Amino acid sequence: MKNIDYIIVGSGYAGLFFAHQLIKNKKSFVLFSDENKGASQVSAGIVNPVVLKRFTTFWMANEQINFLEQILDEIQVYTGRNYGIKQPVQRIFHDEGEQKLWRKKAENETLQPFLNTHFDYAEGVNNPFKTGIVNHSLRLAVSDFFEDFFGYLSKENILISERFEYDSLNKNTYKDFRFKHIVFCEGMEVKRNPFFNFIPVEPNKGHHLLVKLAQPLPSKFTIKKKHFLFPLKDGLYYYGGTYDRDGQGEVVDPVAVRQLKEGLQEIYQHHFDIVEVKVGFRPTVKDRRPILGRHATEENYYIFNGLGARGILNGSYFSAQLYNFIENGTALNDEVSLERFS
Repeated sequence: MKNIDYIIVGSGYAGLFFAHQLIKNKKSFVLFSDENKGASQVSAGIVNPVVLKRFTTFWMANEQINFLEQILDEIQVYTGRNYGIKQPVQRIFHDEGEQKLWRKKAENETLQPFLNTHFDYAEGVNNPFKTGIVNHSLRLAVSDFFEDFFGYLSKENILISERFEYDSLNKNTYKDFRFKHIVFCEGMEVKRNPFFNFIPVEPNKGHHLLVKLAQPLPSKFTIKKKHFLFPLKDGLYYYGGTYDRDGQGEVVDPVAVRQLKEGLQEIYQHHFDIVEVKVGFRPTVKDRRPILGRHATEENYYIFNGLGARGILNGSYFSAQLYNFIENGTALNDEVSLERFS
């Protein structure tokens, strides 16, 4: 029987950012990953402090953006790379009314740092009403982040590539491990979890396209009108993603694909080929807050879930909150605490 401080179940943003807290604080752990790519691994990786439909910001946006930059610097120490891609979001305006609304919102104290009021044309795409740039926005190099992080965990012999078996869990032992704490970071897989299957997370199905463009675009910005468009490796581009709270099953929805195809044709007026359609299920909560906390009776069992469409920001910021709650007894913010559902 091997003694360790933690078991982490789940390998999306919640699991890996919490693993970073344990690495940083020199805690022993293993992480269970069933190797199925969840929503995190097929996400766009957009880090954006502005809701681009109505030009508003969201709860703790500034604090989370600043904290993420610190976390990425810390992760670089052991993976050797910083995964933040400084290609800010360039929002294509639908009409002159959106330009005026952007300028008006930029006068708001909370939005002023984020909404750049120097409007310009974006190269290579249709944008007759110009664009606005979102300051302090960036992208995470998603595939590199997961590949390198898994590589580090594997090299340290703390990545266990198998499905977690709840029947083998007994208080503070699991198979060959005796642990102090276990943290479940399973996304929508939490519905299988007999300890936390009551939490009110709902799947939000998202589609995105991998496309090849006949005329490549300059890569200074992440283009956004209805959806995001940006370059990946090997000449591919990401275009997406959709939001469907009623979508069921892993099957590709042709309506979503048509919606994406029409959205891309609206801004990109050259030929493109759809190479692949990707699908993922974001774990969302009605109040748009993550869920962190301790089980009511199993006092060393914890949950970290409900990161939604802002998995990178929520994952990096609240992983530290959860760690300090477990190790130092620091109270959780009431708005993210599991106890709000009691």
